[in-house]
Parts: sequence; structure tokens; C-alpha cells
Amino acid sequence: MSQNASNENGKLQYRRAKVWQIIFTATGGMVGMSFYFLTGMASYSANVGFGIATLAVGGILTFTRIFDAVTDPLLAFVYDKINTRFGKVRILLVSGWLVMAFAVLMMYNWAAGKGHGVVAYIGLYVIYIIGYTLFNMTSQTIGPLMTNDPKQRPIVGVAGTVFNYLVPITMNLVAYTKLMPKYGGYTLEFLAAACWMTIGISAVGLVLTCIGVSAFDKPENFEGVTAKKERLKMKDMLDVLKNNRPLQCYIASGASDKIAQQVASQSIVMTMLNGIIIGDMAISTKLSTIGMIPSILFAFVGAAYARKRGNKKTIVDWNYICIGITAVTIVFFTGLHLFSDTRNISTMFPLMVVFMLLQLLTNGAKMCITSGNTAFMADIIDYELDRGGKYIPAVVTGVHSLIDKIVSSASALVATAAIALIGYVETVPQPTDALTGGIFWMTMVLMYGLPLGGWIVTLIAMRFCDLDKEAMVEVQKRIAEKKAAARNAA
Repeated sequence: MSQNASNENGKLQYRRAKVWQIIFTATGGMVGMSFYFLTGMASYSANVGFGIATLAVGGILTFTRIFDAVTDPLLAFVYDKINTRFGKVRILLVSGWLVMAFAVLMMYNWAAGKGHGVVAYIGLYVIYIIGYTLFNMTSQTIGPLMTNDPKQRPIVGVAGTVFNYLVPITMNLVAYTKLMPKYGGYTLEFLAAACWMTIGISAVGLVLTCIGVSAFDKPENFEGVTAKKERLKMKDMLDVLKNNRPLQCYIASGASDKIAQQVASQSIVMTMLNGIIIGDMAISTKLSTIGMIPSILFAFVGAAYARKRGNKKTIVDWNYICIGITAVTIVFFTGLHLFSDTRNISTMFPLMVVFMLLQLLTNGAKMCITSGNTAFMADIIDYELDRGGKYIPAVVTGVHSLIDKIVSSASALVATAAIALIGYVETVPQPTDALTGGIFWMTMVLMYGLPLGGWIVTLIAMRFCDLDKEAMVEVQKRIAEKKAAARNAA
């Protein structure tokens, strides 16, 4: 049977992947997250390796984030044109990895410490972003390509989540417990060693991903629903944004959640919560370590829920749960602030247990939302095909990524502007600062209020989206019928 879904005797036959194929393609997370880990040290690479001042590094990284957002939708045009006997996806994955590998080897090793300055560094970082776009945006199309079975799509997302969690944790342990003591801090030697570790781990992930996707990386799996073949045009991308209602809802949901998440993860906000309010800067590290296994387990819970209820229902229901847990968390902190001392969380075991439990439950609920979101993007891609759009998954993912990154790029500005309102104009919060009412309430707004707002936006957006479990069954039926008609017409 063809890899495409078909109707046999009136019954829809879904396209499915084998378990080993899902696991192998999920190792693409080894590539993305290993490079993500390495570029987290970009400021040290710029300063130590290229002599760029710390203040200038911030401006460079902001520029590159905007450039990154712009390149994402442009990949769709490359994706449309690449058709070789070695496939489409594998060629783009390998090409992206090679470009990234060259760029980081220059940034962290071959060109570092050689007297090159800001122009060389910006040029290399731009090259890296081009490679990252080729790899990352292509990898996002693998899930929809491999399966359109609503019961299997959440499993694809869970497999990727496992690698996305384990890879950066493992690399952090190796880098900071083995390599850093050996090389004495953020030295050129340490950066070079971390770079080679990234190259090695990502190469393994690349090979496994290409093996896993090979059975699906065939021209027939990129067919549209019409016999006529047309090249992608810019107006097609604008049409997707204008007329794909589920995508519009997903963008509103994702952008509001993303900016809230990134604001909350800013170091200045984390310092106010952990250092000033709780009085223990190490508590977030403890939570990350303790919560690793529960978070992965929650990802499986979310996948099981999505298999039974559908992806939209999963997103909506777990958003309600996140809102409830976060409301309880705000009440917990407010009660301690008004009637006791929030720093007791770090010294009184029962209070620490309550705080950690609330955080674990919140993170677990977020993981369940992620399981729904990952599969829901695949549903949106198929909805676009049913709507009559060209079957180029990178169009949908690229349009979403462009808006998502532009919106979320304002997170640092939001955080710094907010703390300026409570007096931090020339300085930044320090763990030794006294706890004031302004610090407490602003932290509550940034850490918990913004996510609440993001989840409410999601609930509102999903009320305008009809792409539930039952609707997706009909979408897949129509796609199978249209593809059969197109093949007969050809």
C-alpha cells in the first residue's frame, strides 16, 4: 500500500510509522538540542574568542534572532525545489548540519583566538543560523510526513520530548563537571572541547534521523491534492496566514505562551523569585534535577490523553489545569508574603515540599500541553492540504515560526522594562537585595501572571478553532479522496 492514507472499502487507512522509525527520527533532538546547548555559550565565544565587549554581544544576538525569524519562512521555497533521488528531507537535514558544524567549529575553535573581530563573528553566526534554519525547520516536517494516524502522532512528539530533555542535561553534566574543571573555566580550550562534543553527539543524531525517515522521504509523500503541479509563490504564504483559521488560532496561542515563558525564564526574574523572595538561588537547579523524570512521564500522560481525546481537547483541558495550579501557587506565595515570610520556603521543609509539588505539577501540565501542541501542528499542516494549499509543510511551520520568534524576541525588553518600573534602572536585581512589595508583586506578575494571560488567550483562540478529533477524521478522508482523484486525473 502507498505511504499515503487511502480509503479501502470505505474505511480510511492511515499512514503509520514503525516504532523504531519513530525513535530514530526523534534523535533529531540530539542535533537541535546539542547545538542549542553550545550556542548558549555564544556570549563567551564572542568575548573570549573574538574580543567583543559583553554589551555589544547582546545587540549582536538580538539582531541574529530577528534574522533567524526571517529565514524560517524562506526555507519553504528551498523545501519546494529540492527533489533528488536521495530524497528531500535527508538532503536538507545533512546540508543544514554541515553548515552548522562548519560555523560553530569556526566560532568556537578554528577562528577563535586568532584576532578576528565583530564582523567575522557576525558573519559566522549568520552562517550558523542559515544552517540551523535548514535543519530545524525541515525536522519539524518529519512528524506530519511519517504518520497521519491521530493515535500515533502524539507518540512522535513524546519520543522527541525525551531526547529534548535528556540531551541538554547530559551535555551540561559533562561540560561542567568534566570539561570545565579540566580546562579551568570558559577558556578557548573549554569552548573547543564543548564544540567537538556537540559535533560528535549531533552527528550520531543526524545519521539515525536520516535512517528513520528514509522510508518516507519519497516524492509520492509530497503530493498535493490536485493533478496540476505549481511552484510556491509568496502569495501562497500570505494565503496560508490569511485563510488557515486553525493556524491563526495556534499562532495566537503559541505566541502568547512563548513570550510569557521566555519572560519568566529571564535571569533577572529568576533572581527575584529564587534569590530575593525564596532566598535560595539553587532551588531552580534542584527542581530541574528532581523534575526530570516526572516531566518525561507527564509527556507520556499527555500523549495518551491526546490519543483518546484529540489534540485540541488536550490543549484546552490542560490549559485549564495550568490555570488552576498557577492560581493556587499565587495564593500560596501571597499568603506567605502577607502573613509570614516567603523565605521560609528555603528553610522549612513542609513549605519547600508544597512549592516543589506545585512547580512539578505545573511543569507536568505544560508537558501535556506540549504533547497536544506538537501533534496539533501536524493536524494544521494536513488541514492546509485539505484546504487546497500546496503540500509544503515548511510553509505552515515557517509562517508560524516567523511570527512566534518576532513576538517572543520582545521577552527581554518586557522583563527589563518591568523591573525598571520598580526602581532597577541602572542596576539589576541581586540575591542579597531586600524584599519589597514592588519586587514581590512584580515577580508574581512576570512569573505567574503572564503565563495565566497566555493560557487564557489560548482558551479564547481555541474557541474559534473547529479542528477537533472528529474534524480531523473528515479531513483525512477528504485528503485521501482528493489524492486518489488527482492520481487518476494524471
